[in-house]
Amino acid sequence: MIIGVLVELSNKNIDKMFDYLVPKQLEADIKIGIRVEVPFGSQTLDGFVLEIKDKSSSEFELKEIISIKDNDIVLNDELLELGRIMKNKTLATLISCYQVMLPKALKAKQGRVINKKFDTYYKVNEDVLSGIKTTPKQEELINLVREKELVKRSELLEISSSILSTLVKKNILVEEKLEKYRLNYSKELGSKFQLTSDQENIVEEVLKDTSFKPYLLHGVTGSGKTEVYMELIEDALNKGKTSIMLVPEISLTPQMVERFQKRFGDNIAALHSALSDGEKYDEWRRIVRGEASIVIGARSAIFAPLNNIGMIIIDEEHSESYKQSDSNPRYSAKDVAMIRGKYHNCPVIFGSATPSLEVMARSQKGVYKYLSLPNRVNGKKLPLVRIIDMNEEIKKSKGHFSRNLVTSINDKLEKGEQVILLLNRRGYASFVTCKSCGYTFKCPNCDISLTYHKSSNTMRCHYCGYGTKVYDTCPECKEKAISDLGVGTQKVEEELGEIFPNARILRMDFDTTSRKGAHEKMITAFKNHEYDILLGTQIVAKGLDFSNVTLVGVINADTSLNIPDFRSSENTFSLLSQVAGRSGRSEKSGEVIIQTYNPDHYAISYTKMHDYMGFYNKEMEIRKTLKYPPFYYLCHIKISGKEMEYVSKEAEKIKRALARNLLETSILGPTPSTIFRVNNVFRFGIILKYKKEDKLEETLEKVLEHYKGNSKIRVDIDFNPSQIY
Repeated sequence: MIIGVLVELSNKNIDKMFDYLVPKQLEADIKIGIRVEVPFGSQTLDGFVLEIKDKSSSEFELKEIISIKDNDIVLNDELLELGRIMKNKTLATLISCYQVMLPKALKAKQGRVINKKFDTYYKVNEDVLSGIKTTPKQEELINLVREKELVKRSELLEISSSILSTLVKKNILVEEKLEKYRLNYSKELGSKFQLTSDQENIVEEVLKDTSFKPYLLHGVTGSGKTEVYMELIEDALNKGKTSIMLVPEISLTPQMVERFQKRFGDNIAALHSALSDGEKYDEWRRIVRGEASIVIGARSAIFAPLNNIGMIIIDEEHSESYKQSDSNPRYSAKDVAMIRGKYHNCPVIFGSATPSLEVMARSQKGVYKYLSLPNRVNGKKLPLVRIIDMNEEIKKSKGHFSRNLVTSINDKLEKGEQVILLLNRRGYASFVTCKSCGYTFKCPNCDISLTYHKSSNTMRCHYCGYGTKVYDTCPECKEKAISDLGVGTQKVEEELGEIFPNARILRMDFDTTSRKGAHEKMITAFKNHEYDILLGTQIVAKGLDFSNVTLVGVINADTSLNIPDFRSSENTFSLLSQVAGRSGRSEKSGEVIIQTYNPDHYAISYTKMHDYMGFYNKEMEIRKTLKYPPFYYLCHIKISGKEMEYVSKEAEKIKRALARNLLETSILGPTPSTIFRVNNVFRFGIILKYKKEDKLEETLEKVLEHYKGNSKIRVDIDFNPSQIY
């Protein structure tokens, strides 16, 4: 038997199958989609079996595989085909497309083995019991085990460790180990909510025809989209089908899992990056074994190995986190959802209060079916939004809080209500500078200023991780004039404590939530009113539902507006609208205060009016004029390397090659990236704008082929990038 194996090395030079012989004793266990261990040059590598055949076209003498790594298939037929589609769409290596689908324990990689966990149980060995005398106490324990058939070791130890030990030595009780999953889900089910007429209409509309069709569910914050999702998933479940439910942020997963668990018990599985490697491994195997029919998770959960999928839902579809941008394959979970939806012939639901322009444009054209939830489930109006012009306010107030925001926070605290404050920048200060000469502390590896973190009294680079202590003397002019400028969540937390000394303040950002389980603990603590004010970065803006929050304050609405990206207005409108939606979600009315230096910007004025369609129409005019999505497709080519002049010269060569072949495409650049140097690697970018370009993939493949053996330069290609940096 000969097999074609795709080895673990993600390299364009070896992005193909290699033939191996299978020893006779292993032939019966060979299946397409399992992992095998193979010799590869002087190395031993893992790889996936992609082909079984009788003959080989290789001119070299074939080697035998070393071992088989799996009893069960790791990549089923659907995932194998999905990997090939992703390779063609992203121009990544095939092995990288397969690796991204799997938990660490199942990747074709050498490294730490992730073990299964087991609990120890005991059962009665009736064969030896008849000829052995036992005491009344021993008989008591034996009868307990006999009654239950299997009893956990910990339960018997609580009764008597000495009796247990004696019965085991006499072989009366026999040990049996059963696998134990690291995550536990309650089997207790809660009650269902009564759907509103709007919700019922949407459910009926989708269930009229459950074949493949994409939908946009456009529902205001608090309109009950999640209840609609659960109703649709329950229908799929009743038909014997499975479902995938994606959420954009890890911080949303615990709340979503909790809600789904109350409805569906332990028939759910969670897949997201906050889980340990062992937990992901367990969840993956539960899904493969059919022990969970509903998968909830972030981006990579779209690859869950479910069979017979009946419903795919992407909540908060506008989120950039659904696009993998920092490594290959640069895929979109939304695109993968469409591919899997077609494969399983099932509906794909995109849900959001602020849909991305691309998805809304498709719904306007009838490509996606448009569904609307225009009202909150409790009949409450959306919160009143007030805009504070900080150009005027800064002359009258100190610090980062306007007088209006301070007064409103005080009012809510006196009433025993809660407040959420958004500041989209972590750390204590955005940069540290010398007041005497203007010198700014920058990362030695990247073209970016260092961020001051007061808790550790260090300056850190948020790109490469470089850190250093804070100096009190300027290295340039030698004056003791060092000052921290800008604002981060740590500094605002300190300022809040001074203004509201009796308030219980909880800070939620990357620094405070990096430890395992921190998100969930913080969300639970705030929900239980152990804190009065929740201060955080954009992770507090999405999906969170707290009945006692009646005020949302945005410290500086301009942070995302000032990013040099064509989506900056869309991202700002979305972020502000989403965080505003956290206020007044229950019986109490809510309000929102947005502090800004750009009060007349349309992204902010449309947020004030809760007018998504007004913003959409305005932004679409601008996108059409400037030839940006959804009117044109984009492709970003990043050329990087450690020798600036060489990289610059090669970037120009690439542009000329593109211009010769892509006659229907606008080519912008090459220009230095927004952050020109990261970790001592210089980066240039070329942007392609096109409506239709038949030679695009072929031309880009040739570029990649040309540079695949060049260690001095790296070329990365990102189709439909979520951000260009």
